[in-house]
Amino acid sequence: MEIAIIADDTRKELAIQFCIAYCGILSKHHICATAKTASVLSDATGLPIESLLPGSHGGEQQITSRISCDEVDVLLYFRSATPKPEFDEAEYNLLRLCDGHNVPVATNIATAEIVVRALERGDLDWREILNPRSDYNRRRRGLKK
Repeated sequence: MEIAIIADDTRKELAIQFCIAYCGILSKHHICATAKTASVLSDATGLPIESLLPGSHGGEQQITSRISCDEVDVLLYFRSATPKPEFDEAEYNLLRLCDGHNVPVATNIATAEIVVRALERGDLDWREILNPRSDYNRRRRGLKK
């Protein structure tokens, strides 16, 4: 499965603690994250994490693009609970695309735990059929990893 992770600066420590706790499950999947998040998570957990652009310089848009192409199966979005003074169009589009492409998205630690445990149980294996980069579809096309 392809897991994308975004963590606001105020939630980086929470994301680190979460990934340490669920390192065993996360290690079985491909993870990408915005630059700073990827760096701190990889340093703390030892997990191989694909680093995208910084969130403010297009990293969120890279994840949004992957979601629109069905290349992300789960989004863990550790966002700040503090209300933003203005409408955040990028965040709105990201969450709208998750809804439109049936991508499970967790915006808090409780939901993230439920989603990761569902991954472990295989509850989200149906996503393999949708994701063109999944092992399932690579085997169907005769491609290797």
